[in-house]
Amino acid sequence: VQLQASGGGLVQPGGSLRLSCIVSGIRDSIDYMGWYRQAPGKRREFVVGSTRGGSTMYGDSVKGRFTISTTSRDNARPTIYLQMNSLKPEDTAVYYCNIRASESNYWGQGTKVTVSS
Repeated sequence: VQLQASGGGLVQPGGSLRLSCIVSGIRDSIDYMGWYRQAPGKRREFVVGSTRGGSTMYGDSVKGRFTISTTSRDNARPTIYLQMNSLKPEDTAVYYCNIRASESNYWGQGTKVTVSS
């Protein structure tokens, strides 16, 4: 199973970005999908998580600004998106996508987001 994240870059405060995470090589349905981030010198932080049952939780710092979505959990190559609006300098970090399927945990390689004027 491989997760390929993309879409990061430099954006001004107040701007938007959409991150993508293409999942390949998976045979089982995705039970959980999420995004995490790690800022320089800080620990990895939870951003958003969504379960197969339809429950979605957002970190307090991104509520109302970020939205997770997916093409399909059962597709051969599902894509997980993270729409980020009203970006702030404190959103600067490397963003990682994560999935869990059949009790296994998989991570993408990370995509860097820099929010700066």
